[in-house]
This record gives sequence, structure tokens and C-alpha cells, in this order.
Amino acid sequence: MLLPVAPAPARAQDEGEPEGRGRAEGDGGAGAPAAGAVRGERSPRGAGGTRIEPPQLVEGAEAEVPPEARAARREGKVVLKLRIDAAGRVTEAEVVEPLGPGFDEAARAAAFRFLFTPARRDGTPVASRILYAYEFRPPEELPAEPPPTGVAAARPTGVAAARSAEITPGPTRGPGPATGAAPATGAAAAAAPGAAPAPAPVEVTVRGAAMAERLRQSAQAIKVIETEQAKRRTADMGEVLARTEGVGVRRGGGLGSSARFSLNGLSNDQIRFFLDGVPLDFAGFPFGIANVPVNLVDRVEIYRGVVPVRLGADALGGAVNLVTDQDVRGTHGAASYEIGSFDTHRLAATARHLHEPSGFLARVNGFLDYARNDYRVTVDVPDDDLVEHPERVYRFHDAYRAAGGGVELGFVNRPWARRLLLRAFLTAYDKEHQHKLGVMKVPYGEVTSGETTAGVTLRYEQPLGRGVALEAIGGYAYGRATFLDVSECTYDWYGHCNPGGKPGEDDTKPRDQVFWEHSGYGRLNLRFRPHPEHALQLSVSPMFVTRTGDERRQANPAGRDPLAAERELVNWVHGAEHQLNLLDDRVENVLFVKQYVQLLRSEESLQGLADRFRRQDRDTHRLGVGDGLRYRFSEWLYAKASYEWARRLPRPDEVFGDGALIRAKLDLSPETSHNGNLGVTIDAPGTAAGAWRLEANGYLRAAEDLIVLLGDGKISQYDNVFSARALGIEASARWTSPGEHVVLDGNVTYEDFRNTSEEGTFGPHAGQRMPNRPWLFANGSARVQLREVAAPRDELALTWDTRYVHGYFLGWERNGRRDDKARVPSQLLHALALTYIARLALRTLSFTVEAHNLTDEPAFDFYGVQRPGRAFFSKAMLEM
Repeated sequence: MLLPVAPAPARAQDEGEPEGRGRAEGDGGAGAPAAGAVRGERSPRGAGGTRIEPPQLVEGAEAEVPPEARAARREGKVVLKLRIDAAGRVTEAEVVEPLGPGFDEAARAAAFRFLFTPARRDGTPVASRILYAYEFRPPEELPAEPPPTGVAAARPTGVAAARSAEITPGPTRGPGPATGAAPATGAAAAAAPGAAPAPAPVEVTVRGAAMAERLRQSAQAIKVIETEQAKRRTADMGEVLARTEGVGVRRGGGLGSSARFSLNGLSNDQIRFFLDGVPLDFAGFPFGIANVPVNLVDRVEIYRGVVPVRLGADALGGAVNLVTDQDVRGTHGAASYEIGSFDTHRLAATARHLHEPSGFLARVNGFLDYARNDYRVTVDVPDDDLVEHPERVYRFHDAYRAAGGGVELGFVNRPWARRLLLRAFLTAYDKEHQHKLGVMKVPYGEVTSGETTAGVTLRYEQPLGRGVALEAIGGYAYGRATFLDVSECTYDWYGHCNPGGKPGEDDTKPRDQVFWEHSGYGRLNLRFRPHPEHALQLSVSPMFVTRTGDERRQANPAGRDPLAAERELVNWVHGAEHQLNLLDDRVENVLFVKQYVQLLRSEESLQGLADRFRRQDRDTHRLGVGDGLRYRFSEWLYAKASYEWARRLPRPDEVFGDGALIRAKLDLSPETSHNGNLGVTIDAPGTAAGAWRLEANGYLRAAEDLIVLLGDGKISQYDNVFSARALGIEASARWTSPGEHVVLDGNVTYEDFRNTSEEGTFGPHAGQRMPNRPWLFANGSARVQLREVAAPRDELALTWDTRYVHGYFLGWERNGRRDDKARVPSQLLHALALTYIARLALRTLSFTVEAHNLTDEPAFDFYGVQRPGRAFFSKAMLEM
């Protein structure tokens, strides 16, 4: 029979290198701390002096070799990526270098029976990932005579003997003589039945903290959310983000509804959104960040007001980057299905395969979402005498449908390209509208909107030698958006149609509009590290948009359609950055400068003369500057300070309008803001009472020329209207008990966002708090988890989440009597989830049942617009 031989050297997973963190490895990339290779001993200290000890194998298992492999006497190795929890048990085993059918499954099944001493950070057990090679060799021919008995019978022969001789004797686990710190499996164990496994060297390279932790400890003003737990839960991306300090996500309904995202006071388009560094609209998600499927995202990076040069963004208040699975090794697949109240169904799937000899990578993902959103709300319904009374009714025209997918093909880890990947995508969504955004007074029964987006993205990354590295991204997207409002019915809150009215529910005239948009995006990053303590980065990011449209219900069919006017916009954002590391990484500083350029080419219809147009062109040039500083006082305490003089260029619909209800405003000025952050972090993973992480951050946003939509109820226009100042403080705390049985999380945000305009439309309200914005909110969660409840390596977790939002006024706080003012009430909402994870030999299954708004409290994000009440959801997820 074939025998699995002692494992070959294993190395910890290279999690990838964040920009601007630590020292580079000499390829020009922004690096991690220098690697420390160890063999059965402690590793050197990592970033900031953190002492990291690798996991050590103490109990192995023999793979069950397939019969056909025994007959063929095939040999080779299967390389596995193992995730080892804080108790030393293998919870994930992924094949990254396959040997073939039968061998891969056998090695993976055996790995789940391994037992390690866990990795330790400053003496505290922590979860870790390593690469582990399981070798298969044909057995040596047995001698004609029986082997000798006694002690000699326990000695391994051949390869196993050679390997076991390399280990320095030391204590071992289990019966038998002291043989070494890292017992092996396979031939050594098989050659000596009943004896302790013979030792084999296990070499582990530890690369400091994981990617998310290295980003947190960098000089960047960043908050990182890892989605490993969220993927198994039923909350959507909007809810995941809303549980973060400083972040607000306000929804106009259930799944698929429009959302207002805010970060440290600034909101909506003042924040830029990305997927793997590509603007979200160019990545195939036109429906907004709140509705992006959580299961397609591995982590979320939230940049607080100071945006790194490498993103090439003109963000005013910060940026959010969704990061998908960046691991390209081996074969992996995952799928999830969610079902719940209000006829909600969500399906997501992803898979990848790397052909190791050629470096060819294929990756696919897709999703399908549907929700009827027919939850009950309380509204004022007129009776026969037109007297309004509150009634409980079901929403009847609020359904949401979305579907999409992407395919990525290319090559990785080749001499001529670290990554060369082409991604193509197609997504579409349709949304019914029950009422106006922010006003739940008049019901709609037929108003709909939707959009289809298709495009491609090409990514190229390659070290050029001598400390230089290149990253280039280019993409094109085509979008087709529709808005339909032509009904001649007047609907009541029970869904009854009263025919005979004028066409159009949302306006005084019908609209059947189609918009076409062609967009292109590019980014070129060049990194150069002339010295271990210095790094330079240059970035160029152009973007263009052309837009046209068609109003199929045009009032003057003989005239030229205003939507068909020429509209072109080009943005260029250039940046240069210098990174400095001093005092053995105790000090890190990142200084950068940006240039913003916008070129507008447009036609505008003359007021009152819809068939006559005039040229409207404008060029804009602005500069910006910023700096980020991190100082580490000790291994567990560090502080950050950051500043950016930020700019945001007007977006296309602000300058071009929509050709119907919103007029063009081509002389809009860019918004500007002075953004500052000052924070301190305590990260103490190695205490006797468990792991602690405490963060506090204060921030300032002094914004000018903020853009607001103004109108008279018929025609509107964007304009630079006011200035505002936000002062806030946010704090978070996390405690993990020894053994990770209990995890407690909490955060709170206080925000004083006030109007500072003394002239113009907002002049009379100078010094007042900005209306219709939450200013005090908090989140909390508690998770209790048990392991090996019904089977080895399984897990049962009960999680409670809560969110508090203090009440706030709809209008200016000093206008009118306080008791008579419209306000969104204070609210305290709860959710409860029960999750079971079963880790089988070749796959991992998880099941979650969850209750949202557990106490069925009336929930509001906007005045008068009620969010869903108590709801129940369940979700199943399979990983292979």
C-alpha cells in the first residue's frame, strides 16, 4: 500500500501586503514586517515588538490512501491551507496544491484530525493559518525475512527515518519515549504500530499580524470590519456597516430600498465606495453599498476622512473599500441561501480554481435577491368624510429584485506578472416605489425604477525590481437606467386603484425615461522603496462619463428631447505620497498631496425653449494635502493623528441634472473640507483575563461649499449652499474571554454637526444643529459560543445585537415650539441569532436562525417612514 510520509515544511499563509504598513520585502510593494522563519522555536518579534509563536503539530493522523493509488504506486504531495483555532484544532482545510482525486480528499480528511499547540501572540493563544504539505510515497519493498523484533522494530526506515533524525529530542504528547516537539504522521507512525509517532521537522514562517490587523496598526485613519461572522448571519451589508462607530446607514424601507450612508457627519456622495479598489459603479453594483451581498465580501475598509493616494478618490468625508477574497491558491467554493419574512430570498455563490503549473486562475461569483417587502405599517387613512385615522396596512408595491454575476480569468505568480486578471460582470435590479423618499403620505401603485450594468475590468500587478512595483487597473461600464411613472390610477393604502386621474403618480406629468451611460476608469500606482525606512508612491486616476437619455412621454414630440443633450465629464485625480518608518517601526508617517481636475462638456436647453440648446463647458483645478502619523508607545498602546484638506468634485447628475425635474448647474464648485482625526488604541491580547481592544477617536470636519438640492416643488437645481462643522467622538471596546467562549462588543458615537453659514438660504439658521440627522447612537453585541457540542470541530453560537439611536428633529431645532416639532423618536432595537457550524471532512456547513427587531418596536430612519417590524430569517451556507 502507499504510505503518507511525514509532512514537508509548512509555512504560514502570506496574507498579502497592505499599502503603507511596515517594511517592504524588496519588491517595491508596501510591505509587512520582515518574516521570521522558525523551526520548533519562538519567532522574532513582529510589528511593534509583538512576540509570535507558531503552531506546533503534537498529534497527527494517517490519511486513508485510495485503493487505485495503492495499485499505481503514485507519489507526490498535497499542500493544504489550515486554519487552526485558539485551542489548536483544525477548523478549515483547503487544498491549495492538489495531487489528484483521492489524494486531495484523503489529506484534507486527515488534517481535520490533527492537533496542534496553538499559535501564541505575546503568550496568548490565537487563531492562525499555515500552509502544510502532506506527502505520499510508495512503500519500500519489504525484506524477504521478517524484521527484527524489540526496540529495533519501532525504528522507521527510508525517508521517514531520515526526517526523524533531524529533530532535537524533546517532550512529546501521548505514550512512548520522548521523541520531539513536532511529531509527524504517516510512514513513521505506520512503521511502528502502537508507538508514539516519530517526529518530523515542521518549518513555519510567521509574517506578523494578519492583513486586517496590519491595516489597523498603520498610520492610516482606518476601521476594518472582517465579515467571517457576518457571512453566516442574515443581516445585509447596510446593517453590518451600521454596527460600526461613526457610521450611519438610514434606509427608506426594507431590502433594496434607497439608503443614506454617513461617516463622521458627511454623507452620501461625499463618501466614495469601492470594490477591490475599483469604484462601485464600475464594479457592477449600481444599487448602492447597503445592498451589496455580504457573502461576496471578505472585509470592509472604512477610511475616516483621510483617503490614501492609492484609491485615487476625490472623497470629501472618507471612503469605503469592499475587499473580496484575495486568496488565489487552490480550489474553493462557497454558497449561501437565505429565506425570511416579507418573502425574502437571497442566494450567493462563489468559486475559484488555480492551475498551479501554469498559474491560470478562474473565479466566478453570482447572487440573486428578491424581497416583496410587504411588512405592516401604520399610516393615516381617510374615511368617507375625508377624516384621517391611523390604520395598520401592508405595503403592497415595494418589491425588489436584483441579480448579477462576474467571471474573472487570468494568470497569477508568473515571472512576467504577479497578477494579470480580466473580470467581466453583468448586474440588474428592479425596484417598486411605495411612496416618495422620506414621506409616507401618498401611496404609489405602479411607479418603478431599475438599472442594468455590464462591464469589464483589467488588473495588472508586477514588481519591476530594485524596490519598484507597478499596479494598473482599467475598466469600462455600460449602464441603462429606467424610471416609469405613467399610471392613471390613484391608489389608496389598501392597493385599490381609482382610475380616471391624470397620468403620473409621483409628479404632475407622466415620465417614461431611459438613461444610457458609458463610463471609463483607470488607475496607475507606482511604488518605489529606495530605503527600508522610506517609500514613495505615485498615483494617476482618470475617469470619464458620457450620458444621454430619452423621455418617451415628451410634452413636445416635435422638439428636441432635453434628455438627449450632450453631457460629458472627465475627472483626473493625481497624487504623490511619502511613507516614513522610524525607530524600528515605532513611528510611521504618511504625507501626501493630490491634484483634482474636472472637465465638463455639455449642452443646456434654454429655459422656455426646450428645442434650443447652448454650449456649457467648464474646467476646474484644485489641490489637496494630507498627513497621517502613528506613534507606538508600547506593544499594546499606540496613537494616531491624521489630517486632509479634502475635495469632492460634483458628480454627473449634480451638474447635468436629469433633463426633466432637475435643471443643470454647470458652475458648481467642488466641496471642500478640513478633516482631522486624533485617536488612541489599546490592544492587549495577552492578559490573564482574555483579549482586550479599546479605541477612542475624536474628529473634526469643517466643510465649505456643500451642495444641496433646492427647488420650488416643481423644478429643482443643485447649488453650493452652505458650510458646516462636525465635531465628534467615537469609542469602541471588545473583550474576548480565554478560550474564546464569550465575546462582548460595544461602541458609541456623539456628533455635533452644525450649520456655520451666516448668509444665503441657511443664514438664518447659523449655529444650529443640522436637521434630520442622528447625533447620538450606540451599538452592542454579546456572543456565547460552545465547541464540540454534537460532533468534533462543530460550534454553536448565540449572538445578541442591540442598537440605540437618540431622537432628532426633522427641521431646525430653534424653529417653532419644541413640543410641536416633528421628530424621529428615540429607538432601541434588538436582534438575536443562533448559529451552528458543522465542520466535516471535506466541507463546512453552517445554519443560522435569526430574529430582527425582536421586540417589534416602531422603527424609523426618516420621519414618518416606518421600517420593518419583527422579522424572522434563516440562512444556510456551504463551503468546500
